[in-house]
Amino acid sequence: MSADFAIDEKASKVESQTAQSLHKEDSAPEIAEGTKLDKHGLPLIPQPSSDPSDPLNFPQWLKIAILLQVSFLVGLGPFNQAVINPAYVPLGIHFHKTTVVASYQTTIAIAFVGVGSFLWVPLANTYGRRPVLLFTALLSAASCLASGQAKTWSQLIGTRVLNGIATSSFFTVGAGIVTDMFFLHERGRALGVFTVFLTNSAHVAPIPGGFLGQFVGWQWCYYLPGILDLTLFVMMFFCLPETLYMRNSSVIVKTDRPILRRMGLWGHRPAEKHLKLIDFWRPFQMVAYPAVTISAFYYCVAFSFSSILPAVTSATLFKIKHDFTPSKTGLALGFGTLIGSTLGELLGGIVVDRSMLLSRKGHADQDPVPEVRLHGIWAGAILQPIGLLIWGFCWQYNTHWIGPTLGFTIMCFAIQIISTVLYSYTADCYKPQTPETAQVFNFARQVFGMTLGFWAIPMGDKIGFQFMGLTLALVTLVTFIPVIFLMYKGQAIREKLGKPTFNSRL
Repeated sequence: MSADFAIDEKASKVESQTAQSLHKEDSAPEIAEGTKLDKHGLPLIPQPSSDPSDPLNFPQWLKIAILLQVSFLVGLGPFNQAVINPAYVPLGIHFHKTTVVASYQTTIAIAFVGVGSFLWVPLANTYGRRPVLLFTALLSAASCLASGQAKTWSQLIGTRVLNGIATSSFFTVGAGIVTDMFFLHERGRALGVFTVFLTNSAHVAPIPGGFLGQFVGWQWCYYLPGILDLTLFVMMFFCLPETLYMRNSSVIVKTDRPILRRMGLWGHRPAEKHLKLIDFWRPFQMVAYPAVTISAFYYCVAFSFSSILPAVTSATLFKIKHDFTPSKTGLALGFGTLIGSTLGELLGGIVVDRSMLLSRKGHADQDPVPEVRLHGIWAGAILQPIGLLIWGFCWQYNTHWIGPTLGFTIMCFAIQIISTVLYSYTADCYKPQTPETAQVFNFARQVFGMTLGFWAIPMGDKIGFQFMGLTLALVTLVTFIPVIFLMYKGQAIREKLGKPTFNSRL
């Protein structure tokens, strides 16, 4: 009897141990005590500190308010340069220039947007995002108002150079603010909102620009963005807190008003952070990482062909092909591109965040792999060359004006998806270096994009717009091939190269 009891007890212990082992295998991996979780029960990435002034700890309503401010600000960058686009004809008449030469003042501004950011990012990483954005918004307003007062062509070019330098901070510092505040699972949608303003503003700009150029005067195509810059400056002065934060080194704030403490114009430089000459070289260091270089190269080509190309050619082509007035050109260009970009964002941001969530749920015991986001790019990569073909063939064969409009609507739908995916991907790969990465994107986009004003119309006239559209479509497909390579080999390459060491605590 006792022997049977001992055997039963031993068997019971074995069953209990086996059940516990099976349960352990089936259950989710253990999470370290004290780890802060999101609403899905997954660890927050990055982990916020216990400091109430940590931007990751800002209340959600404040994060959204800040996101909207920097999104409107980044939108004002292209808006500053694009409002004049439908009014090249009256602008050219005033300064005795052709419409093609009149477009050069836009391309000059675009070029200096790419160059100017090399100045602002090191300053923002050292002294704070807030003072840099306030100063550059004020400089942008002043240069716009001065453009409207220009008496000579050289004065106009000079003020556009200043405007390009000023607005360059909006693109790079703004992206840094977004990643300062939002966690990994929120980042795709937040950067999607940011990029939809970045992309769409150049498309909205021709709508008021066309009417102003036709009925009021080309000067108001500069006064309007100047007034908007000044308005946003006032709003940010009272409503935009500092988001620069050094992790693992900042002192815990002992105050019941941690947000108000971050509204000062100075005093946010961390004690151990000093501006160095090498800080101005940091963006070039990011070029050594294929995840950044390949993404930036494809992005600058796709963005230039999808967004800048319609902007710098529409005034000339709609006038020649359909005898459009500046107001009609602005409406066709503005509404077509606006619809495409808005629909693209509705798909882009949601898809990239959803794909990352599903990946993390399936591999909760592993760090999330940024390359998962890249698989959300397919719709944009396929539709973008299709839009180029429609655009080129419709211009060549002089279809109804809705034809080329449909072409750049599809292109803008595609580029919004591409922009959201690539910005989110590189932010996930190198979050502390987001401003430098955005600077690489900005420089590549602006420097390549500014050249279009010089060769787009002549190329179409020489080889035919149908062959121009075909050629550009093939170029975008070829530049997409390295992105496919990143989808499958990007993780291995990143692990081999390691991560940059600068700004590691941001």
